[in-house]
Amino acid sequence: MENNSNQGLFSGKTALWAAAGLGLYAAARHFYKEMIKFDFQDKVVVITGGARGLGLLLARELAAKGANLVICSRNGEQIEVAEQELRQMGSIVLGLKADVSDQRDASRVIEATISQFGRIDLLINNAGVMLVGPENVMDVEDYKTAMDTNFWAALYMIKAALPHFHEQKEGRIANICSIGGKVAVPHLLPYSVSKFAMVALSEGLHAELKKDNIHVTTVIPNLMRTGSPRNVSLKGDHEAEYAWFKIAGSSPVLSQDAAQAAADIVDAIAYQETEIVLTNTAKMAVALQGASPSLVSLAASIANRFLPKSGPEGAVIRKGYESESDKSKGKVASISDRAALQNNET
Repeated sequence: MENNSNQGLFSGKTALWAAAGLGLYAAARHFYKEMIKFDFQDKVVVITGGARGLGLLLARELAAKGANLVICSRNGEQIEVAEQELRQMGSIVLGLKADVSDQRDASRVIEATISQFGRIDLLINNAGVMLVGPENVMDVEDYKTAMDTNFWAALYMIKAALPHFHEQKEGRIANICSIGGKVAVPHLLPYSVSKFAMVALSEGLHAELKKDNIHVTTVIPNLMRTGSPRNVSLKGDHEAEYAWFKIAGSSPVLSQDAAQAAADIVDAIAYQETEIVLTNTAKMAVALQGASPSLVSLAASIANRFLPKSGPEGAVIRKGYESESDKSKGKVASISDRAALQNNET
C-alpha cells in the first residue's frame, strides 16, 4: 500500500516537473523569437511581381510596417497603380518595369535598389507564371517558360543580391513557392515542376547561407483568393479549365484569404522561420506526401479523371479573362472577380 502511495506521489511530481519544463521551454522559445524578431521600419524590401496579387498584398503589409519598397513587374500600368497606393500609405516606393526572367533585368533591379537606398534588407521572390491544362497538350517550351519565371528568375535575383548581403553581413530572402512544389498537381505539371525546383533551391540556400547571417524562408502557399485566376494561362478545354480553377481559387473551403496569407508570410520572415506552410489543408497534404506518397499519387490520379479533357484548340494558349463562360460565373466565382479588382489583377 505504501509502495503504491509512493509511486503515485512520484508520478505526480514527475508530471509537475514535466509541465514546468514544458512551460519554461515555451517561455524561452517565445523570448528568443521576440529577441530575433525583425523590425521592418525603414528597411529596404524588394518584391518581384509586387504590383498585383500576392506581391501587392505583401507590399501593403510591409508598407504598413514602415518598410521602403522596390516593386517590379512586366506591366508598367500596374506598377503605376501599385506605386500610388503604397505611397499613399506613407511608404517610399521605387517601381520598376522589369522581366526578371532575364538575368540582365534581375541585376538591374538590384542595382537600382542599391543606387536608390544604399542597401537591401529583404528579397521576396514572388514573381510567377501558371499554365493550366492536361499534360498531353503541354510542349517543352511550356516547361521552359515555367522554369524561366518560377525558378531562374528567383535564382537570378538571389545571385544579384547575395554580394550585397555578404557585404552587409546580413540579409533575408523569402521564396514564394507553392503546395505544387511539394505535391505534384494534375493539370499544373509545368508549374509543379518549376516549383519543386524552387523549393529545392530555397531549402539548400537556407542550409548554406545561415552561417553568413543570411536567413532564407521557404513559403508554401495553397490556393489564395487574390483574384489571379483571370491572369493564368490555359491550354486544353479553355473554358472548362478556367471554370474549375477559378472556382477552386474562389472557394472559402479550398482557398485562403489572401490578406491573411500575406500577414502570415511577413510574420514568418520576421521570425526567421525556415519554412511556412499556409493552411491546414496544405499541411495535411505535405504530411501525407511524406508518409505515403503512393496514396497521394493515387488520389491525384483519381482527381485527374474528373478534370477536363483537351478541347479542339487544346494547343492554343489563352488567358483566363479570355476564357469566361457561364461555367466560370456565379456566386462563388464572383469572389475571385472582386479580389481581382482589389488586388490590381485587372
